Order: sequence, then structure tokens, then C-alpha cells
Amino acid sequence: MTRLSPNFILAELIRSRTALQRGLDNTPDDSALAALRRLTENILQPVRERFGLPFSPSSAYRSAAVNRAVGGSPHSQHLRGEAADFSIPGVGALTVAQFIRDHLSFDQLILATGPGGDPQRGWLHCSYRNEKENRRQLLTFRDGRYLPGLPGETVAV
Repeated sequence: MTRLSPNFILAELIRSRTALQRGLDNTPDDSALAALRRLTENILQPVRERFGLPFSPSSAYRSAAVNRAVGGSPHSQHLRGEAADFSIPGVGALTVAQFIRDHLSFDQLILATGPGGDPQRGWLHCSYRNEKENRRQLLTFRDGRYLPGLPGETVAV
């Protein structure tokens, strides 16, 4: 068992139902493993410590074959181990997004709204990169569109 931080292990960041169902290898190379460690240390672990509730990403690292199989972007940060999709049972997605925005360094934070556009019942995509400066890009995914900022924010254009 490879521990990436006090509350996260490698197996949960490479777990993929699609990989299992299709017999695809989803093993990260050394570079992606290092990126997963940075993602865990800088995003996932601080979120776990702040909210005190266990959670496991629904998607983190994706090999090229797995990414193709799930219809991911060919430029996805999941391919490099730099991104994770997650929600925390019992904590609203907007609440978690606001904590990340206000307290952590991140590259991209996308809040995907839940049913009826509810920002608390959605999930998050958050990325962290170490090789380049993090952009702190905030987006909301609602009704099939990416909108700037988090719900309820006024964004200058």
C-alpha cells in the first residue's frame, strides 16, 4: 500500500471502474505518481483536515487508454495526475469550493452543479500543478456550459 498522505492511498487515486471493466492498465508513471502526491498534499489532504470527513475521489489519475474510454479531454490534467474529481458526503460542494478558493493554491477549480443547478449538491474538479504557476482558475459547470467564477459571484469580464 502506497500512502500519499495521512488520509489518502495511491489505490484510491488510480481506481477506475472503466479500467476494471475493460481490462485497462491505469498505473501511473513516476512523473504522474509525483504529481498525485503533490495533488494529495496540497489539495485533498487539506480539504480532509478542514472538514474532518472521509472522502475518496471519484476520479483522479487516468491513463491515456482510460481517459479515451471515459471520453476525457486529450489535454486533461487527469492524464498527468494533476486533477481529482470529488465531493464530500454531508458537505455542500460550494462550501468546499469556497474553502479551496480562499485557503489553498490550485490551478483549476470547477464546481459542477447538482440537480436544478444547485451548487451545494454538485461535485468538484480541482487540479494542482507544480511545474508551472497555478492559474487559480474558477469555473462553474451548469447546464452543459462552463461559466466564470463560482455561483453567486460577480465576475469582471
